[in-house]
Amino acid sequence: MGAIYRREIGAFFTSSIAYVFLCVFYLICDFFFIMDNLAGGSADLAGVFSTMFIVSIFLIPLLTMRLFSEEKKQKTEQGLLTAPVSLTGIVLGKYFAALTMYVIAVSIAFVYGLILSLFGTVAWMTVLSNYLAILLVGGAFIAVGLFISSLTENQVAAAAAGIICLLMFFLVDTLAARVSISWLQTALYGLSFYTRYYAFTCGIFDISSVLFFISTAVLFNFFTVRVFEKRRWS
Repeated sequence: MGAIYRREIGAFFTSSIAYVFLCVFYLICDFFFIMDNLAGGSADLAGVFSTMFIVSIFLIPLLTMRLFSEEKKQKTEQGLLTAPVSLTGIVLGKYFAALTMYVIAVSIAFVYGLILSLFGTVAWMTVLSNYLAILLVGGAFIAVGLFISSLTENQVAAAAAGIICLLMFFLVDTLAARVSISWLQTALYGLSFYTRYYAFTCGIFDISSVLFFISTAVLFNFFTVRVFEKRRWS
């Protein structure tokens, strides 16, 4: 797994992917930080974290789109599958490489907190709660994007399908609000990424939500492993 991880981290930084991803992420978040916090005189970073959530829906698929689809397109997939590394190690190596990039991106929140602390009091426990939430959401989103990347050799298709899939997860709340059947509405809210995420932004630590995001990441990584197990023996 370590070799795959180092290879993917190197690939991110030797190509333009890491720089484009980080630059776009920072530019959007910086804009809302300046407008909401510096210009608005607020020390509450909840708005910035909510922006990170929305930005992640569109940028994470761009980060994960090449991780497996490029291997298939360049005909290096078979070499990867026959390498002396377990399929789980291959999937997790790529997963943690993408997660590392995401951690680098969202850690800008601590820089924002330090800037705001120069002008007033920052509720650091709330910042940490928000940071944990956005990491959990990102971890789940990356696993979904990785799974979609394993299904196609077309990077554009992988990115588009990833964005659509993550938007569907985000819009579950909208669908639930329009459902009149109580048990179905409850079930949909239980599957809502944003509802679970929003509780963290209010400083509420919910262990069930933590398990939900971790379980989603584990489940989609398992699906990805199964995809390659089928290819290895087909």
